[in-house]
Amino acid sequence: MDESTITNEARHFSPCASLAALGSKLHELDVFEPIRASVRIAQKTVKHSPLDKVYDGFITLLAGAHGLVEINTRLRSDAVLQAAFGRTACAEQSVVQQTLDACTAENVRQMEQAVQTIYRRHSQGYRHDYATEWQIIDVDMSGLPCGKKAALATKGYFAKQRNRRGRQLGRVLATRYDEVVVDQLFSGTTQLSTALPPLVTAAAQTLELDAAKRARTIVRVDAGGGSLDDVNWLLAQGYVVHGKEYSSRRARALAESVAEWSEDPQVPGRQIGWVTTAPTEYVRPVRRIAVRCRKKNGQWGVGVVVSAVPPAAVLDLTGQSADLVHDDHAVLQAYVYFYDQRGGGVETALKGDKQGLGLSARNKKRFEAQQVVMLLSALAHNVIVWARQWLLPQCPPLRHYGIVRMVRDVFHVSGFVVRDAHGQMVQLVLNQAAPLARGLADALGTLLAPLHVAVTLGQT
Repeated sequence: MDESTITNEARHFSPCASLAALGSKLHELDVFEPIRASVRIAQKTVKHSPLDKVYDGFITLLAGAHGLVEINTRLRSDAVLQAAFGRTACAEQSVVQQTLDACTAENVRQMEQAVQTIYRRHSQGYRHDYATEWQIIDVDMSGLPCGKKAALATKGYFAKQRNRRGRQLGRVLATRYDEVVVDQLFSGTTQLSTALPPLVTAAAQTLELDAAKRARTIVRVDAGGGSLDDVNWLLAQGYVVHGKEYSSRRARALAESVAEWSEDPQVPGRQIGWVTTAPTEYVRPVRRIAVRCRKKNGQWGVGVVVSAVPPAAVLDLTGQSADLVHDDHAVLQAYVYFYDQRGGGVETALKGDKQGLGLSARNKKRFEAQQVVMLLSALAHNVIVWARQWLLPQCPPLRHYGIVRMVRDVFHVSGFVVRDAHGQMVQLVLNQAAPLARGLADALGTLLAPLHVAVTLGQT
């Protein structure tokens, strides 16, 4: 179909035409169905059902909203985007807020089960091949500042914000796939040492980890989850642990046993060495590596990496040859570099969600309402990751796109959507001036071919 033959009645402009195309795919997959089937919010239906309003909130997150108030400007004003996701209209933002405020603890439990079902249906992490590769899950906490009147908002650690109140988000990430396995909300004073067991237990349930799978799963944590009790609990569960010693006092004492310090060739000024003190306090064998750097006052800052990962595995996981397994220095560096990779895993995922999905900007006073918003954000994160995977074969530059760039640059390519007499999308005309338009046209064309949607380029 040539663009010049499209009638005004059939052609509809959208500033998020590319997201509308993905919406058609999500609607065809019926991704939201488990939520509609199992979540029952005790609120009467006037114009929109409670789950339709929750769905509107979810679509708005994908559209880049940092506050649910943006429903009115990002979704309610874009009929094309609504239709692509299967909606004939959109609820007003205040009504959506009221529905979220009506959620109970039982609704949160229902929502958790539904999000788990969605993850199992569509994720790569759930289908991971444990026989050929290690499953890597990163566990971390991140502060979510909020007003002091919000439920469970207490003073705790919030980066660069002293005396701030808020809550803590605990996350388990399937790092190979950048998928959120579990998100849980805690009070502001909760630390990883407390949250680690429930987070890992919930992740094991979602991934259905039996003993054999746990033995092929590496749990990577920072010092917050590196206490002796935490590490022993993970080891006793059968996991392979890679983390950092919790106690700075113990780390300094262990560092004194290092017989030889070597310079880290990748990080100037950093030295690493094997801890020679026997790790008798652990329930399974571990290796310990001391790491030290000079602080501004001239003293050494010391940390200790604790790992149960076999040397051959850690070399493979850091992209090095297995032939180096007898090279002490190469193995030593591999253990440290594998811990460093946390920065590109769960830490990057949390930062990306805060910047791209406004994770820390949407604060509800009721704890249950905030939990539902959190679960919708986790689902939005995974949908974005899955969408990137769908588009990647025909649009390779997306390989390096995080959550921010996916929402900002990929989901906001403008264009025209052409619908037939039954309201079904039959053609998508992307703005050819958009930097990613050509690659996205090929990728979306392949993705939507089973739906008989043609994707072309044109002027908008």
